[in-house]
Amino acid sequence: MTGLDRRPAAATDATLPRGPLAGFAAGSLGMGVWVTVPGLLLLYFLTDVLAVGPWLAGLALLLPKIADVLLHPWVGHRADVEQTRRGDRRRLLLLGCALPVAFAALFAVPGGLTGAPAAAWVAVFFIAGNLLFAAYQVPYLATPADLRIGYHERTRLMAFRMVVLTLGILVSGLLAPLLTGGDAATRGGYQRMGVILAVGMLVAMLVGVAGIARLRGSAPSTATAGHSGWRALRVALRDAQFRWLVAAYLAMSTTTHLVLAGVPYYAEYELRAPGLTTVLVAAFVAPALLVTPLWLVVARRVGKQRALLGAQGAFAVGSLVLAVGRPAGLPVLIGAVAVLGVAFAGMQLLPFSMLPDVIRAANSDAANSDAGGTGAGTYTGVWTATEATGAALGPYAYALCLTVGGFVASTAGESPVQPDAALAAVRYGFGLLPAVAMLAALLLQRRYTLDATARTTT
Repeated sequence: MTGLDRRPAAATDATLPRGPLAGFAAGSLGMGVWVTVPGLLLLYFLTDVLAVGPWLAGLALLLPKIADVLLHPWVGHRADVEQTRRGDRRRLLLLGCALPVAFAALFAVPGGLTGAPAAAWVAVFFIAGNLLFAAYQVPYLATPADLRIGYHERTRLMAFRMVVLTLGILVSGLLAPLLTGGDAATRGGYQRMGVILAVGMLVAMLVGVAGIARLRGSAPSTATAGHSGWRALRVALRDAQFRWLVAAYLAMSTTTHLVLAGVPYYAEYELRAPGLTTVLVAAFVAPALLVTPLWLVVARRVGKQRALLGAQGAFAVGSLVLAVGRPAGLPVLIGAVAVLGVAFAGMQLLPFSMLPDVIRAANSDAANSDAGGTGAGTYTGVWTATEATGAALGPYAYALCLTVGGFVASTAGESPVQPDAALAAVRYGFGLLPAVAMLAALLLQRRYTLDATARTTT
């Protein structure tokens, strides 16, 4: 055996009770709002409500993520310190519960601000929100690696999370455009939306904190002290399996956030029906509620790696259909978005359940070589930094497409005539570019080789 826990299977294959699983998963409702609504509406909010040019709007969403590259691994280190000193990561989780305040402020841009000052307001609260998101998400995602459970149970745990996360993404993705005022969205509508969803986020995140405590009681933590600080980060980045998994996930995260950012534009300028934004969001997210259990079955039969490669391939094919645009017909386009949704479900479940496999393998190797391991927080800190980077790169890439096409920014209520090149940028940025990015993810994912061994020995 290489790179895996050598304890007897019975010690690692505890079955988690459904009650604590559901409590843990509830925390993802709040996370679903944060990862969905800014990605879906923030770029459009800047360009079509606050009159921010697309290049500056994209920059306002990208620059805060540069800080995340450093902050998230640092939060991961702090999470490991908390685990070592206190036996849990609860204090960081509770700090992260301040995220809803930053979320509400993000859309509460003062009435007199437009253009660059409005972009600065959004960027400042985006930085604050991302830091608070890391404070919650890093210890949250470290939970599967902390628990004394095996390969398939880690997938089951993340499947519970995925179903609830999907519910959060779906509800917030459908409600947010409606709460802003739909086709007649206003600044006041965006502010109202931010406050309402922030309240729901807070409740869900607190329930998640309680759920994690119950899980730890059901399957005691396996986390041990190891390297810390920058040394721990270097150890994690030297892990070849982790590097390939993270690189592939960066491409996946960038692609899915690019698609989310492009939905309002595709609905308004390609389909010529802004109201279809909610339809497209539903078609993208809703399938996950049905197919996540199927992805769990597929992963059990063929392994997580093969299942993930299939999801990536399906996403690329569906994206190419969207590049055709209106000539393909609305039913075909909605069907293509649904294919993306099915693939998206797999790309949320499988990489997140592979991450604790990598952590367990790395720390088992370290234990068998009498070297210090690296805490799960450090790995998940890098992981969430990667996710945050993808969340910024996706909208930025789409904003660059719009800029190249000469897209004309506007304020709420204005309807400028867009040049043909801008309309083409809307379509190809939503279809062709995601296909290329997902193909890159697939090629990177093929370099990950741990899954076959992990599947047969834990």
